[in-house]
Amino acid sequence: MFNTPEADRILEAMQVFPPDNPWNEDISQLPVHPNNANLLASTDPDHWLWFNLDMCFILVPPDQKRVPLKLVSYAGESDPGPYPVPDNAPIEGWPLYGADRDRVQREGEGDRHCLVVDPVKAMLYEFFVIRKTDEGWQAACEASFDLKSNQLRPDGWTSADAAGLPIFPAVVRYDECERGMVEHAMRVTFSRTRREYAYPATHFASRSDDPNLPGMGYRLRLKRDFDTTGFAPHVQAILKGMKKYGMFVADNGMNWLISSAPDTRLKGLEELKRLKGTDFEFVQTTGPNEGPRARP
Repeated sequence: MFNTPEADRILEAMQVFPPDNPWNEDISQLPVHPNNANLLASTDPDHWLWFNLDMCFILVPPDQKRVPLKLVSYAGESDPGPYPVPDNAPIEGWPLYGADRDRVQREGEGDRHCLVVDPVKAMLYEFFVIRKTDEGWQAACEASFDLKSNQLRPDGWTSADAAGLPIFPAVVRYDECERGMVEHAMRVTFSRTRREYAYPATHFASRSDDPNLPGMGYRLRLKRDFDTTGFAPHVQAILKGMKKYGMFVADNGMNWLISSAPDTRLKGLEELKRLKGTDFEFVQTTGPNEGPRARP
């Protein structure tokens, strides 16, 4: 499980995507987006930054039994099964509210994400609106990601996130906060987005063509001169990561909301409310053959 010392040790040794992948790209020196002022204005920039303890995940062994799963909404944009979903798979919303895990697997509403990671094969399986029924598992969508590759979802395909991006690589985890820095990009949601996506996103979720709204895959970073001293250690780790790796616009939702594992060992996250949207800036991102992926 995501909140165990055993998982911490595995995650510390695990390479999530190649070093030149966008999730691992240092964006601290990239130029500010030319439309930054208008893009930022559309996000309710006086709103505080906040966190959602929503993204639990589980690590499975390479011989994890694969099970059939019924796809009920986006079968045409899902990767084929069967999938290595364990019987004890945690579903979004657990264990936050004290409900029994078996009950959460079957009951409840919302996005119901489930993130399954095979660290030996470096594979990721993510599900949207998953639940267990008497006939077995079912989900609206499944997206598989090879964590050894920079390969994207097919153009126009969604994933368990509206942007067609993976979720697990964006999640704030205890093990990395303990080491002093979140060493990857995070995900952020906004209530209004544009009918557009930018690399490495593959999907949009809007009808608006307003050029002053951010598209999926747009990227922000915490401004270089923001003073991170005085924050709790785990929050400092998050803010350092936001300066170096930033955040991808990944879904529609509450403005300025990032995702964390619901790990009770994470401390002080409430201090994120001291930040506002005005502390961030959109950056001009690199494409598939630019930045660390450029070839001579």
